[in-house]
Amino acid sequence: MAKGTASKSGAATKRPKAKAPPPSAAVPDDAPVIALDLGPAKLSPAMQAYFQKCQDKLGFVPNVLVAYAFDTVKLEAFAAMYNDLMLAPSGLSKLEREMIAVAVSSQNRCYYCLTAHGQAVRQYAGNPLLGEQMVMNYRAARLDPRQRAMLDFAVKLTAEPWAVEEDDRARLRKAGFSDRDIWDIAAVTGFFNMSNRVASATDMRPNVVYHNMSR
Repeated sequence: MAKGTASKSGAATKRPKAKAPPPSAAVPDDAPVIALDLGPAKLSPAMQAYFQKCQDKLGFVPNVLVAYAFDTVKLEAFAAMYNDLMLAPSGLSKLEREMIAVAVSSQNRCYYCLTAHGQAVRQYAGNPLLGEQMVMNYRAARLDPRQRAMLDFAVKLTAEPWAVEEDDRARLRKAGFSDRDIWDIAAVTGFFNMSNRVASATDMRPNVVYHNMSR
């Protein structure tokens, strides 16, 4: 894959193992995780196992899960929706879904999601430059026409949802997206608009480790 160019979409994107920062770079997490005083609830067995899986696989539990842990029902609903949208089979690659997350979060200036999902773009693409470009301005990245059309739609849906019309969907179809793909683009866009607003409203802080990963 050329530097600065995202991988071709449609094909499954296997997430490379994240490069962990050197031990000397370790710093304490930015606490508190959110600005609201919400005590943790008792995790269900399913969520205990999920937190342990995160710890085993990533080396930490993402702070967004810690933030939602005051209410097990909300935590389970959030995790289920996220995993379905971002990890389940789709006509969109996992990289493309992370690109949508970052483009939307850049439009909304969401510190948490730009940090966490900017790292995911760097990791899936194997390209730190693309991750930085996506965070700052996706239009600066050397994207293929399909990906550019996808992100233009996601950003328009974020900034001017009332202005989305059939011509916008037609441009996505012309770029090679199926109607199911368009649904997935819209669903990921909607999810991150919600997440950005909750994160901003609560001053949600990302795990500091994200900043040095996959560089």
